[in-house]
Amino acid sequence: MTARAGKLRGRDATLREALLAYLREHLRVLLFTLRRLLRNPGGSLLTAAAIGITLALPAGLHVLLQNISTLSYSWESSVQASLFLRDSVSEADGQKLARELAKRPGVADAQYISRAQALAEFRQLSGFGEALDVLQENPLPAVIVVQPDTDQGPQQIDQLVRELSALPGVDQARLDTAWLERLYAILDIVRLAVQVIGALLALAIVITVGNTIRLDIQSRREEIVVLKLIGATDAFIRRPFLYTGACFGLLGGALAWLLVTLGLWTLSDPVQKLASLYQSDYRLSGLGLEASLVLLFGALLLGWLGSWWTVARHLGDIEPR
Repeated sequence: MTARAGKLRGRDATLREALLAYLREHLRVLLFTLRRLLRNPGGSLLTAAAIGITLALPAGLHVLLQNISTLSYSWESSVQASLFLRDSVSEADGQKLARELAKRPGVADAQYISRAQALAEFRQLSGFGEALDVLQENPLPAVIVVQPDTDQGPQQIDQLVRELSALPGVDQARLDTAWLERLYAILDIVRLAVQVIGALLALAIVITVGNTIRLDIQSRREEIVVLKLIGATDAFIRRPFLYTGACFGLLGGALAWLLVTLGLWTLSDPVQKLASLYQSDYRLSGLGLEASLVLLFGALLLGWLGSWWTVARHLGDIEPR
């Protein structure tokens, strides 16, 4: 048992040493790659800037869609159904019906507006006060304003309004959500367009990084030949190029995040002023933590893919003679 335990401890120690050696090698390659990039800061920044500007477009469109969607959700609270009551329904019955509807599943709130209240509101908002004085009786019906629960879908809300319109004492019910459905349809189209644009720009980033790595491979051709002559494996030679592409991608993603953040900061004051004109405290929301991490990791992955694709194509063509 003692000998077996000693073998297990020795095996664990060997695995730890191998893992530490693997990590030290990758750290060495990473530091070597960073030093090479710092030797040519101008060229490195130009490549990273091209990636950053390319990524800033889909990231900015994503933030724009996110803000419009958030604003549309707040507009959902303005979706109301108006139940016009028959003249035979008394005010007491109308108030009782409103209280019952407020407790109904799928209804967030219900308020009763009497004929006198409706006339007073119409007189105040329409500006036809003198013309209304000519009328001998109030032509406006009593109304129950129903606020549907916005957790429901459009079809469920329509079904609710149809059920309410069939209630005794209700003359007709009206719900205007067509504009909101059109807005959602437009947002779906724009969201699909952003995905297509993002895919095309991602391909452009892979090509950009790949071309940069191809030039780097050509400039280091003699060094690669020497490394192969002394027995270096393709994985050993490939590793610095992969780290170079990943660093380009990560730096480009950081620049894209900075560009989007600066753009939102520039627009925040004008948007707040516009919102205040509509008695709203709406504020632009930027890239959250999750979206920022996706942007950075996605940029790093694209840079790595561009480098891997290029190295896989050109490294095998370089052989010692």
